Amino acid sequence: MPVKRSSAASSTATKKTRVVENLFFSRDESWLRFNQRVLEEAQDATNPVLERVKFLAITASNLDEFVEIRVASFLQRIEDGYDLAQPLDEGGLRPQERLDRLSEQIERFVQEQYKCWNEQLIPAMAAHGIRVLRWTELDETARTYALSFFEREVDPLLTPVTIDPSHPFPRVLNKALCIALLLRHKRKGSNGVRPGTALGVVTVPRALPRLISLPTEAGHFDFIFLHELIESQAEHMFRGYEVLSQSAFRVTRNSNLYMQEEESRSVLESVRAELHNRRKGDAVRLEIESSAAEEIVERLRTNFELEHSQVFRTNGPVNLSRLMNLYSEVKLPELKYEPFTAKEHKLLPKSVDLFEDLRKHDVLLHHPFDSYGTVEEFIEAGANDPAVISMKQTLYRTSKDSPIFRALIEAGQSKEVTVVVELMARFDEDSNIRWARELEDAGVGVFHGIFGLKTHCKLALLVRRDPDGVVRRYAHLGTGNYNPVTARFYTDISLMTSRTELTEMVHRVFNYLTAETEAATYNPLLVAPLTLWDGVTELVERETAHAKAGRPASIVAKMNGLLDRRVIEALYAASQAGVEIDLIVRGMCSLRPGVKGLSERIRVRSIVGRFLEHSRIFSFANGGKFEVYCGSADWMPRNLIERCEVMFPVKQPDLSKRLRDEILAAYLADNTKTRLLQPDGEYVKAPKVGLAFSAQDFFMRIASGAEEAVPSHAPSAGHVTKG
Repeated sequence: MPVKRSSAASSTATKKTRVVENLFFSRDESWLRFNQRVLEEAQDATNPVLERVKFLAITASNLDEFVEIRVASFLQRIEDGYDLAQPLDEGGLRPQERLDRLSEQIERFVQEQYKCWNEQLIPAMAAHGIRVLRWTELDETARTYALSFFEREVDPLLTPVTIDPSHPFPRVLNKALCIALLLRHKRKGSNGVRPGTALGVVTVPRALPRLISLPTEAGHFDFIFLHELIESQAEHMFRGYEVLSQSAFRVTRNSNLYMQEEESRSVLESVRAELHNRRKGDAVRLEIESSAAEEIVERLRTNFELEHSQVFRTNGPVNLSRLMNLYSEVKLPELKYEPFTAKEHKLLPKSVDLFEDLRKHDVLLHHPFDSYGTVEEFIEAGANDPAVISMKQTLYRTSKDSPIFRALIEAGQSKEVTVVVELMARFDEDSNIRWARELEDAGVGVFHGIFGLKTHCKLALLVRRDPDGVVRRYAHLGTGNYNPVTARFYTDISLMTSRTELTEMVHRVFNYLTAETEAATYNPLLVAPLTLWDGVTELVERETAHAKAGRPASIVAKMNGLLDRRVIEALYAASQAGVEIDLIVRGMCSLRPGVKGLSERIRVRSIVGRFLEHSRIFSFANGGKFEVYCGSADWMPRNLIERCEVMFPVKQPDLSKRLRDEILAAYLADNTKTRLLQPDGEYVKAPKVGLAFSAQDFFMRIASGAEEAVPSHAPSAGHVTKG
């Protein structure tokens, strides 16, 4: 059922804009609000101080990606002349108007970041003996150590450049920290007049840590930023010049990949070429210290061909993401979250035959609370068990030291192994190319999916000749990447199964990925870009039909992003029909909840905490016959129609119940780390009604055996929840 739009919407452009704004939030502004929620964790004094530093560093890293991808895309469209030709966006704005608005919001956000650093985190760290010092604040011992470090480790890596007709401006790599210096020759010219000013540039070596640890008494930690140490030696690097002023700066460049299929010999070669270009893409942002001389700022801005709105002055260290070094360098566990050890799955002890166990029942894992070692064991069993004759797996992001990667290399020596490696996993392309080469060298059949579609589904399939002589398939289907590092701090779901109706369809998905052969059906899987978009819409519309017929109807859906207009309009229609809808959306959400007559039965919450919420879980009441799905896809156009994704049902009743009544119910009960999306687009903290309850803390207590499996005070995800 389409959303009813006002008949007055077509009367004027102004009214059109107002109607659009009443239906959808801007995806980009919604993303900035998500980063604001992360910043709130850095501002929250109840969090351990080093965790707060870590959250601040994450906001900076997030903003980097937003600028080099989203802001760069707007600039590209405007430069290509598409500004007036493109339709209005969700808020009724053209690209230039949206970019202007985003620039203002980013400027305010950056100010908040540095206010948090200067007014909250620096004093909080100092109270625990952690200091980041300026060069002028160093005592004699620290200064002697720093100078020795400079001479030994830093100076050999520096290449100071003075810009003049013989020395053009050096190529500054994307996000490389540099120092700009305003210089004047000490010697007078032949006419007796001192020459004008020149610009000097020094690139801060990436091979060295941004924060240099200084000697201090036990229990205290002193640091100096590497660029400050280099600046202190500027006179020695530019002998013959007077240093009038100097400032650290950083340039962010367009990091989008632009590939043309007809020009590509192979996806691998095309991605490799574009990676080289990315490091030298057009500049889209200049960050520079607020104390920088105006002449330095203008020379840099002109050199990089930037508008004034693309220059961001920082009231503190350029590139706050490097503060992550503080978290790793300061060995004070009391200033971090308490260590957490994941629970080993009780149904799969090392002594049990994993495959025999999976023939009896499915296994559901909730990471990081359930150990990711069980997934590694599954893949390693495929490599080591001679009865396993074939292995297939997708890889989107992983780590080279992963047991999974090593198992695939080993299996390639003696089995039929097929791996679909996604080369265009953003910012992991370079490492994925290396992994693909190594896998190929080991005898693994490496494929790169379907050109133009990212392979984002998380699937592994083992084919085994069991002791009874029957050849069976065993599958792992997940919501997260096969990466044991991120599995320690991303929440995700894993399903391991030998159910024929699932494993046969997983096999068909692999055929689609390697040969682009479409099967007649993939049921009960929903597969993007083939059946997922329609399937999700039909599931929502089924709830609408149940509500109209007076049958139980509700939706609880957890995901990372909700942007697809078709799905959102189906949710609006479901709300109008009486379906109670709870959405747990970590990041971007274009749906406007709580609007009378449109979405008054829809509630949207976002949870930001110790672990990154990454799992996708979807529960449908289905007239009382609940169905629960998990998968790799968010409800966004890129996932539903522009990627290869899989959404899978969890059929086993006790596992389905766990997803609804333990996991989703806990998220709905969270009143500690939850923010509720308001009809105006703002997020407010959930009211603390009754006892404080944190879903992530609850899951950790379950893992440690200190908590019952179902929170007695949490509503079931199968029941109506209002809040």
